[in-house]
Amino acid sequence: MDPSGQGPSLAAAGGAPVVAAPQPPAQLSRYESQKRRDWNTFLQYLRNHRPPLTLARCSGAHVIEFLRYLDQFGKTKVHATGCAFYGQPSPPGPCPCPLRQAWGSLDALIGRLRAAYEESGGTPESNPFAARAVRIYLREVRDSQAKARGIPYEKKKRKRTQAVPLATVEPSSSSAAAAAAAGKDGGSASGGATAASAAQPAGGSTGTAPSTS
Repeated sequence: MDPSGQGPSLAAAGGAPVVAAPQPPAQLSRYESQKRRDWNTFLQYLRNHRPPLTLARCSGAHVIEFLRYLDQFGKTKVHATGCAFYGQPSPPGPCPCPLRQAWGSLDALIGRLRAAYEESGGTPESNPFAARAVRIYLREVRDSQAKARGIPYEKKKRKRTQAVPLATVEPSSSSAAAAAAAGKDGGSASGGATAASAAQPAGGSTGTAPSTS
């Protein structure tokens, strides 16, 4: 009994139990956090679909439908064909053309959803985000937005350093060696004259200057 008469103390009963402090959850990277939000948004879209859809029944057509649904939350001005600013990257004024999701945002979104689908147990063969129809749709969005906004989407090509071919260096060195050999031998009259005229200083030459024609 403890001095207060309220029963045995914890220390007498074997000591106070050690309770481990809860570990804080691991900090997710920006990519992982965004991927989780996108995945939850897509699952919510399936639940709100009429009729409701399950993930197992989802196809590439439903993914395209989801991308078109997201256009209402877009912030990129995409000019219509009849707009006066069609094809201008920096229009001088406002226009009534709608806002859309930018192609780059949609392309990155599909990449995250494709990874989240397989991390959730889906197989690459059944992945609706990797369907051919989705790739075609993204390519069409890219091309149409490039024309409407006047901003081409081109991948940056790596600059390759061009090595100087050896053939461009060898003839000049060989010709110089041949000229030097001809000057030493003196077997050719024209070669001797050329070497002699080249050896004379410009101011001290009394002979006729060689023709440059």
